[in-house]
Amino acid sequence: MSAAVEEAGRLDRGDGVELAWRRRAGRGPGVVFLGGFNSDMTGTKAEDLSAFCAARGQAFLRFDYSGHGASGGRFVEGTIGRWAADAAAVLDALTEGPQILIGSSMGGWIALLLAMRQPERLAGLIGIAAAPDFTARIEESLSPAAREAMARDGVWQRPSAYGDPYPIARALLEDGRSHLLLHAPIAITAPVRLLHGQQDPDVPWELSLRTAAAISGPDVQVTLVKDGDHRLSRPQDLLLLRRTLAALLDPAG
Repeated sequence: MSAAVEEAGRLDRGDGVELAWRRRAGRGPGVVFLGGFNSDMTGTKAEDLSAFCAARGQAFLRFDYSGHGASGGRFVEGTIGRWAADAAAVLDALTEGPQILIGSSMGGWIALLLAMRQPERLAGLIGIAAAPDFTARIEESLSPAAREAMARDGVWQRPSAYGDPYPIARALLEDGRSHLLLHAPIAITAPVRLLHGQQDPDVPWELSLRTAAAISGPDVQVTLVKDGDHRLSRPQDLLLLRRTLAALLDPAG
């Protein structure tokens, strides 16, 4: 099957902020990639999934949240609620029918929120180091100096192992409290697959076990990669992701 040409565009989310997206037409269920905090849609996993779906003739969509990548808006003004609304806007405007949501890190949290809000659109969900409730963990771990900076400036520059420090805004943490999931059952009945590296320095792998336990549906599997890091972007990790997606797309084998 010849691969559909990937088209690119921008979606006005309704307030003048435009969300950048890339899409391939194809058969359903479609696949939607939701990136992580402070990442964009041109990362290794997104590119690999795009190629995989192109080879299969599968519909595929990726996008940047506001304040990320090629999208408009300011990163420091983003919150979980805002970015989940961005994802919902893109999902509603640019896809049809059931979708398999693939969320990396923060994208896993947002995928879970979307799945609960629009269960009729969910064909399956894959979390890659899924990080529900990560704002609460950041808030709990803030040093006195970080708390002082946030109280004074409304933002704290958090060091990053992946590049320059990035801002953690007080609004992000306050909004995050409204979207916490792990204190109650997560009402999802579609198939869920959670992949997590046990050498992840950012999101503890035990979180995927907690998430799996909270999901109400029975078809939930956790795959732990003993030597895997947070990104799970090595060739063997990408192969695991492709195989996991293929099994959801072709459940009969």
